[in-house]
Amino acid sequence: MTTPTSVQLNGMHAQNGTISATPDWQAWRDAVAMYTQRAHDYYGPDLAGRIDKARHIVLDGRVKPNGQHAHVGSETDAETIYAVTRDGCDCIDSESKAPQGMCKHRIAWQIYRCAYGAITRPVTPQTEPAPVPGPDDAALRIPAQFITYLHGKAFVQFGGLLAMAHEHGLQSLTARFLTVEADLATAEATATFEDGRCFTECGDASPGNVGDKVRPHFARMALTRAKARALRDALNIGMCSVEELSD
Repeated sequence: MTTPTSVQLNGMHAQNGTISATPDWQAWRDAVAMYTQRAHDYYGPDLAGRIDKARHIVLDGRVKPNGQHAHVGSETDAETIYAVTRDGCDCIDSESKAPQGMCKHRIAWQIYRCAYGAITRPVTPQTEPAPVPGPDDAALRIPAQFITYLHGKAFVQFGGLLAMAHEHGLQSLTARFLTVEADLATAEATATFEDGRCFTECGDASPGNVGDKVRPHFARMALTRAKARALRDALNIGMCSVEELSD
């Protein structure tokens, strides 16, 4: 099987398995780290070793996109290339050993797609960094009717965030999908205010971290979570929203 020798990635150039350092290199590493952690959160300890190896495969530039498929290089043998799709990989681990068939090559392709979507989306500059409030300060500024208590801990409701944002000059709240897969959806949202301030955040959802009633439409929860996080940033609210919780 022949693999492409290079791939362009938002200002970074991968040649023979190595991504050269550019001003976007740190953004790429951060995005890969974020989606690696989300893979850990989603798949749990059974796939922890494979997830960490997948991260190295991505950062080493061994993932070569080919439309909806990818050629993913072996972590240990530079001459071995695997064909990876959304449904499987032709490596032995995927076929016979890996839980759910999720070998490190499939996970690497998932991380790559999500991270690529994150760093290539349009970025709206934020005029001022929002200070991070203490949880007590945040609770004092949120009307009681917008707070839900679960197991003794307070969470803000998305409807409350939206109402407060309108009171503070919310002009628009947009959201779009970054990726939608059978087992994971990612999205981004941007809140724009009358004074020109903009806040952009990401959210994700999977069939395993939403409620039973939402599960058939779990992808939409990624949009809601992204919007909730953007509004929390805009309102300086450190309290997690109810919609960001798993089932």
